[in-house]
Amino acid sequence: MSQTPDSAVREYIDQHRAAFLADLAEWLRIPSVSAQPQHAPDVRRSADWLASTLKETGFPTAEVWQTPGAPAVYAEWPSDDPQAPTVLVYGHHDVQPAAREDGWDSDPFEPVVRDDRLHARGAADDKGQVFFHTLGVRAHLAATGRTTPAVNLKLLIEGEEESGSPHFRVLVQEHAWRLAADAVIVSDTGMWSEDTPTVCTGMRGLAECEIRLYGPDQDVHSGSFGGAVPNPATAAARLVAALHDEHARVAIPGFYDGVVDLTDHERALFAELPFDERQWLRTAKSYATEGEAGYTTLERVWARPTAEVNGIGGGYQGPGSKTIIPSSAMVKLSFRLVAGQDPDQVEQLVRAWAADRLPAGIRHEITFSTATRPCLTPLDHPALQSVVRAMGRAFGRPVRYTREGGSGPAADLQEVLGAPVLFLGISVPSDGWHAPNEKIELDRLLKGAETTAYLWGDLAEHWRHAP
Repeated sequence: MSQTPDSAVREYIDQHRAAFLADLAEWLRIPSVSAQPQHAPDVRRSADWLASTLKETGFPTAEVWQTPGAPAVYAEWPSDDPQAPTVLVYGHHDVQPAAREDGWDSDPFEPVVRDDRLHARGAADDKGQVFFHTLGVRAHLAATGRTTPAVNLKLLIEGEEESGSPHFRVLVQEHAWRLAADAVIVSDTGMWSEDTPTVCTGMRGLAECEIRLYGPDQDVHSGSFGGAVPNPATAAARLVAALHDEHARVAIPGFYDGVVDLTDHERALFAELPFDERQWLRTAKSYATEGEAGYTTLERVWARPTAEVNGIGGGYQGPGSKTIIPSSAMVKLSFRLVAGQDPDQVEQLVRAWAADRLPAGIRHEITFSTATRPCLTPLDHPALQSVVRAMGRAFGRPVRYTREGGSGPAADLQEVLGAPVLFLGISVPSDGWHAPNEKIELDRLLKGAETTAYLWGDLAEHWRHAP
């Protein structure tokens, strides 16, 4: 199979740039804020608009899928090649709340171009990164003379990502047979910087819990009862103090069982990135780094599991003093998980650890939220290497590797569909996701379209030789 001609792809994208940006601006004008009930009709309007536009793009199937919350959009465009792999692209069409008084220089839902940058809510997160796929697939067809993509192309564009994806996993489970794919491309991500294109190879999972501790049935006098009855606030403090050892490792027995360790090669790839720790600290509004001994800052954030205290409280919190033994206290904990860790197993370990460390007379309740599983794609996976080659051709620079320290719904796709997850995004930190004046640089947005124009042919060619 011949490579897609670069000049033909770039010529097509340049010729259709104005129409593409006009269509994107029309979509950005729809305030599809999933977190605000008054915008529920707008989220539906956004889904309808996208489904209609995907049909105009050429997708023979484009549907709006209802959920108990906001709707998702599904589209598919089969290849005429019987050996073609199937690729599912994930993104989302809902956006964060935004208002002019938040600090925007212009109406957040009236797109404006300043200095070749498109400013609007959703320009980067995630409408812009979803929409470049429409131009990319058209450029792929035009440059190759094909009438169908080189892969069986599917899209699933969620409507509740900015609200925590409460119905996403069930949606994927219900439609798993239609969503079945050999690989999943997530275009709700970014790259290291304008000058350093990168692909993300993994995302941490997340488990969260609240531990409530109970002592006396009511607050009691610390002079009459202090030192003679258990204090739930003291028990909470001791529990938190026992969470890590002196090397900042999580001290819960069994917590690291099964963890997939970084290889020397992966550590070397992380070290190639132009990481400025002082600048990172300024971004973090912190004054020093701290964490598990033996690992760099990037390794800790991307590839190591963590336990964090998100909140702790109990007893009197007002001005002055109130000499009591409080009746209750609470601790909120979160655990970022890496490949090899099972959230259900971690929950069992945390429950056993807490029960073992609490003194007699302290009753406790532990409530876990719905967990997110970690995902990791091997560096030598043929689909990942196709993404790297395609991005390298579009950007004309070496492509580096990153991981993501946060968590998202991508792991649900990996787990339910049994397909590797690959990340393809062109946004950068300065684009201001969730912030006033969110933007995307137009040239970089079009590089995203160019990347996908190369990707489908490269993926089809090399997938046949995958083990």
